[in-house]
Amino acid sequence: MTLPEDGQAQESGAVGEAAHFRALERLYASAPINRLFPSRLSVPRAGEAEIEFDVEERFFHAAGAAHGTTYFKMLDDAAFYAANSLVTDRFLLTTAFNLLFTRPLSVGPITAFGRWLSGGRRVYVAEARLLDGAGHEVGRGTGTFMRSAIPLASLPGYVSSPDRS
Repeated sequence: MTLPEDGQAQESGAVGEAAHFRALERLYASAPINRLFPSRLSVPRAGEAEIEFDVEERFFHAAGAAHGTTYFKMLDDAAFYAANSLVTDRFLLTTAFNLLFTRPLSVGPITAFGRWLSGGRRVYVAEARLLDGAGHEVGRGTGTFMRSAIPLASLPGYVSSPDRS
């Protein structure tokens, strides 16, 4: 894997990198949208992210399968966090996202796998795949993400409080 030219992921070694990954996981968990879509993010390494989620009937459209918002939410988030794992100072923003639906989603576990593809400095490109509990790909997406003016350290979910780890 080639890291972006700006070296943002090259903080102060593995300890700093791991702390950044855990902070991104806390940031994800603190987002109000995740009260509607209870899910868990893990950032295993720079440029990668995984989101686990259980599809329930309450996410279905009238024809009895998961609504496209479910696909978009998980794919966008996985690609986004894969890209933001390479940026230690700023929150990224999704500027475009393309989806491909390959199978209907029914009740059960799904996992979104995000991976940084290219870019750095200002714009990042990342992709994500969505797999159902049987390991079948049900969707994929590619997005572009741009550095914002929002410092990660200004976001309460990113910064751990003395009471929490």
